[in-house]
Amino acid sequence: MDRLTSIGGTTCETAAGWVGIAWSEEGLVAVTLPEPDEAAALRRLPVPAEPAPLPPPGLDVADLAAKLRRYFLGEDVDFQEPLDPSLGTEFQRQVWALTRAIPRGQTRTYGHLARLAGHAGSARAVGQAMARNPWPVIVPCHRVVGHDGRLTGFGGGLALKHHMLEMEAGLASGQT
Repeated sequence: MDRLTSIGGTTCETAAGWVGIAWSEEGLVAVTLPEPDEAAALRRLPVPAEPAPLPPPGLDVADLAAKLRRYFLGEDVDFQEPLDPSLGTEFQRQVWALTRAIPRGQTRTYGHLARLAGHAGSARAVGQAMARNPWPVIVPCHRVVGHDGRLTGFGGGLALKHHMLEMEAGLASGQT
């Protein structure tokens, strides 16, 4: 089956805006960062099929939407939903797995992730993998910072990255 015809999609409204969710029979294909309206969130998703495929085992789309709402309200949420394993290159998938493992309230540098991936000196390639991350929040690329700790590059803008890091730091320290 053609990959573009095997994708389902929906949106959910959060405290930060509208988030798009797309899935295949293998796992999540995309989770967008918040957009100001539902139409903008839908435009950021791959074109869904009619009828949409059933999500794979382990992916409850309604539960994920509820988790996203709670996350953007500042609650502690653990995202363990399956990701579509066909997306990205081998290097990107490796970097995304390492990024997904960064604990809430902590950050890592692009260079650190490059070293963990066995590609020391490939910080820019890690940055490119972050830029192509189809699941921000689920694969928390906002937790990846420059070598000096400065906030750099983020599809939702640096203000959103800063807000997400502050919100998570408050959760990690027990503040809300």
